[in-house]
Amino acid sequence: MMASAFLLIASFLLVLFLLSKPLGNLIANLIEGELPRWLTKTESSLWRCCGLQTPGSNIKEMNWRQYSLSILIFNVAGLLLLFILLMNQAHLPLNPQHFADMKWDLALNTAISFITNTNWQAYSGENTLSYLSQMAGLTVQNFLSAATGIAVAFALIRAFSRQGVNTLGNAWVDITRITLYLLLPLAIIIALFFVSQGVIQNFSPYVSIHTLEGQQQLLPMGPVASQEAIKLLGTNGGGFFGANSAHPFENPTPLSNFVQVLAIFLIPSALCFAFGVVVGDNRQGYALLWAMSIIFIIATAVVMYAEIAGSPHFNATNINGHFNMEGKESRFGILASSLYSTVTTAASCGAVNSMHDSFTPLGGMIPLWLIQIGEVVFGGTGSGLCGMLLLVLLAVFIAGLMIGRAPEYLGKKIDVYDMKMVALAILVTPSLVLLGTALAISTDAGRNAITNPGAHGFTEILYALSSAANNNGSAFAGLNANNTFYNLLLGAAMFLGRFGMILPVLAIAGSMSNKKRQPISSGTLPTYGFSFIGLLILVVLLIGALTFIPALALGPIAEHLQLWQ
Repeated sequence: MMASAFLLIASFLLVLFLLSKPLGNLIANLIEGELPRWLTKTESSLWRCCGLQTPGSNIKEMNWRQYSLSILIFNVAGLLLLFILLMNQAHLPLNPQHFADMKWDLALNTAISFITNTNWQAYSGENTLSYLSQMAGLTVQNFLSAATGIAVAFALIRAFSRQGVNTLGNAWVDITRITLYLLLPLAIIIALFFVSQGVIQNFSPYVSIHTLEGQQQLLPMGPVASQEAIKLLGTNGGGFFGANSAHPFENPTPLSNFVQVLAIFLIPSALCFAFGVVVGDNRQGYALLWAMSIIFIIATAVVMYAEIAGSPHFNATNINGHFNMEGKESRFGILASSLYSTVTTAASCGAVNSMHDSFTPLGGMIPLWLIQIGEVVFGGTGSGLCGMLLLVLLAVFIAGLMIGRAPEYLGKKIDVYDMKMVALAILVTPSLVLLGTALAISTDAGRNAITNPGAHGFTEILYALSSAANNNGSAFAGLNANNTFYNLLLGAAMFLGRFGMILPVLAIAGSMSNKKRQPISSGTLPTYGFSFIGLLILVVLLIGALTFIPALALGPIAEHLQLWQ
């Protein structure tokens, strides 16, 4: 089992890096606007019609405030359109099952969820949403929310590569290019692969069949493969079915399962390679990948070990093969399920092929902790790189204090304003998680939704708020979150968690793009060696430990001690 675990993790990372390296070079061209001449000429008419291009054929660029405002307007407009669609789906076409309109609080929660790249689903898709809602509503926002995150990463990368300017690019151009030239082609390829593996893609009404037991069963149909591809590629996570990627119509084979976890990490990994190319030093991108990979390997190994060890109560029966298979698909087993749970929570994805609520206490704590540290271990499309770069700035600042030098990164000095924005971005999601959990625990509406008493019930609430505020979207499954209290609480956490981080990141980008690069000297701190990688990992661990250890002690740690006492 240990050899199989090692081979699975090693093969996954090997294939991931082989695919993401060339993709990173293509993304670098997108960041710098180095596109084929025929393509830029084709675009020119569109940009001129939209007023985004000057008569001299130069695209009008934005400062960080203009970029931020464009991002906000774009996403708020998407929220309103999706909310209206979900509230009126019963009167629209492509609804063969005649599903009713969504309740206003659930529709609002769902709309916020999908425009923030969270995809928290307090409903079961096959019993609630029409085909039109799934395609024109959720799938479209899967593309656009992922493009938003990548666009913010583009702006931050440009800020480190430029000097003496106050512009970061154009948000409308970035979102359009990311959607058309990056997300759409990859999604089409992956969707066709999924169809070849058995993922369904049709508009048929649900099919009634007779089972082998002589019972009647209704098989849901729908355009699944098209949503499945971007759900993973854009680290969205929202499944067509309530069981998500544990459903055989979404994830039918071990090969489709392996491609799913690759798709989740593909763009986040490629962005690290692109970062090194754009700033002119590949070692900077490699350092980020080393730090992410080390944390990821350790986290995955802990989850695999915890699930292989199983429960002491079950182990006492002396039955061979006492692994914790509860909540896992026999098609995938312990190792593939553990890898999937780590990948989906290290990234801001939220897709699941097993139920985290059924993991052992330690096995469930690691995915929860990966969400809580900001999903910087590869992370979401764009948001993961931004989060890790914030921690890089913090690590450089700490190192500068230790050696008595003004901190700088990539030749740019880090001043008080930058650190204030870093602190704001780092603290916004823990504040939402801890205050939201305290509110839920202290009110009847919050406590009544718990289905498991004690430490496990506390973990269900902590996981829900962590997932919402950090825009992950996976659930601990035991919480009855489809009520007005949780729909509004989690909706607010998702919105503030998303834009409460984007705005400080863009403010830092605006500050960095204005600064001149300082020449490298003998006293410059190298930010690519193993010493710095170790410091960066330590900062990630300290941020997570200092913020969430008390809350984790009341939930999964307490449950583990009760289980093994």
